[in-house]
Amino acid sequence: MASEISQQHPLHVFIFPVTAQGHMIPMINIAKLFASRGVKATIITTPLNAITLSNTIDQDRLSGLDINIQTIPFPAVQVGLPEGMESVNQITSPDMLPKFFLAMSMLQEPFEKLLEKYHPDFIVGDMFLPWTTEAAAKFGTPRLIFHGTNIFSHCVAASLKSDKPFESIMNDKESFLVPGLPDKIEMTISQVPEYIIGSDSLYSKVLEKVRESEQKSFGVLANSFYELESAYADHYKNILGIRAWQIGPLSLRNNDTLDNAQRRNTLSIEEHSILDWLDSNQPNSVIYVSFGSMSKLSSVQLTEIAISLEDSRCSFIWVVRKMTTGEENFLPEGFEERMQGKGLIIREWAPQVLILDHPAVGGFMTHCGWNSILEGISAGVPMITWPMFAEQFYNEIFVTQVLKIGSKVGAEEWKDWVQTTDVSVKKEKISKALTQLMSDGGDENKEMRKRVAELSEKAKSAVKEDGSSYVQLTALIEELKMYNK
Repeated sequence: MASEISQQHPLHVFIFPVTAQGHMIPMINIAKLFASRGVKATIITTPLNAITLSNTIDQDRLSGLDINIQTIPFPAVQVGLPEGMESVNQITSPDMLPKFFLAMSMLQEPFEKLLEKYHPDFIVGDMFLPWTTEAAAKFGTPRLIFHGTNIFSHCVAASLKSDKPFESIMNDKESFLVPGLPDKIEMTISQVPEYIIGSDSLYSKVLEKVRESEQKSFGVLANSFYELESAYADHYKNILGIRAWQIGPLSLRNNDTLDNAQRRNTLSIEEHSILDWLDSNQPNSVIYVSFGSMSKLSSVQLTEIAISLEDSRCSFIWVVRKMTTGEENFLPEGFEERMQGKGLIIREWAPQVLILDHPAVGGFMTHCGWNSILEGISAGVPMITWPMFAEQFYNEIFVTQVLKIGSKVGAEEWKDWVQTTDVSVKKEKISKALTQLMSDGGDENKEMRKRVAELSEKAKSAVKEDGSSYVQLTALIEELKMYNK
């Protein structure tokens, strides 16, 4: 495999993701990306997560990539969590979060033992492992931080944190301008995370440590590409003073060596059946509905969505995650029977990139997690935005106000937890958003589809040789080589 790095003395990177699906998938792709450029990559994870990863990593090694896994035991029982709980996705209540963060902080000592034993040349540490900057410094090792979101959201958060433009606003629904940014960005207080407004919550304290570690780190790796948010990449570097390398979209890393026919030969039976169903539909006729691996909607909210999908008469794929363990009847009675042939309901997990890439898919209703948005952009699919927590309202603003490749479903209030108990968006708003996006007419709709198609081409170009993301990764590798000399 071609490489810009001497095979005699390859660089060695430790990749340490937090054990959450939305963080692990892009960071595993980072490991593959570095390995494809001649860097030895070692993924640090916990024993149960290592078992999950082993099949794909074994395949990567057979293809010639130098990727390995090192495990660190996760002290779940020591902090009062159930035995075998090693992933954020297994957390079922907010009171488990402090224990999980405590357990993650206890990984520092065994991680430093691995650093002492293997002496990697640099580290890519997840944002939620801020102590990896301190650990790396003990060994003179540069640490890059991976946030898992775009640069735009960091610029918005920094402005809100420093200027507090919401302080003079009395009404939760009154909009205000976020100052100092390249575009006119408007928000309401109800969309601003509590940890920005001034909450003394655990998450606020964790993010403060993240910011401190960012200032001391070698720089930031971003799952984005320069053409998508060039003004904010420049703002981040020149105004906020943080170095970043945009090396995405990372989801395209899985598609760079196989064409569609080859990929289809490796699919599971379930994935084949999904693609066969999509093949039976007309181009741009299917709406894909998914709210990520963490979000869990209440039964009453699921009912509103189900009614809207049925009333809209759109063909759909809907990934449904039930709210609580043991809850079986969480869709309206007879809904699945009535939707036979018209809709496909998938429980818990779906091959999202494959679905979005299919020509039958003409829209994506999303929770605005950054992985999902970037996968939608890469596939050239316009979006209906339904943000809930974390930085998702920032991402909605980026999609609807800056890129103008999506429309809002009407969610207005930031949540502090992944699970809802009420109805945040009524069926009337959902139906309206579905009808507007999936209708053929309207100049605005056509322009939106044109814009996202253009961004899709730019995304694919960015990861090709001499593309912006390829070039930025080359520059980073060369700098790290010089650093280690």
